Amino acid sequence: MSERATIGAANESWDEKTYAELPDGGKLTRATVVQKLTGDLDGRITTEFLMCYRPDGTATYLGQSRIEGTLAGRTGSFVVQGDGEFDGTTARTSQSVVAGSGTGELRGISGSLIAGAEHGPAANLALSYEFE
Repeated sequence: MSERATIGAANESWDEKTYAELPDGGKLTRATVVQKLTGDLDGRITTEFLMCYRPDGTATYLGQSRIEGTLAGRTGSFVVQGDGEFDGTTARTSQSVVAGSGTGELRGISGSLIAGAEHGPAANLALSYEFE
């Protein structure tokens, strides 16, 4: 049976660099983002994003994140990966737990993570998960 965790995320660092300027005013960037997690999962998430910004400031992105912390009394880490959209004001991300990535007491975790964030330093995450 799948469990659900509600998680708050607050930016600790955001390091984004442009690696290609596009002829129409868009750009390609890579960002490393570290966030503190609170709520049903207490810990930290470190994400690598590859982003494609359009000239109007909207973007699509791919991400892979390592989550370290305590979930339902279990401590360890796991990796999620997925993609998202930024409409100019709100970012929405959908990620899946990478099979076999769980460590420690989080070994055997599977599930999905959905995140939403207004432009700014905080996000809300919802993790649906289960253990083998």
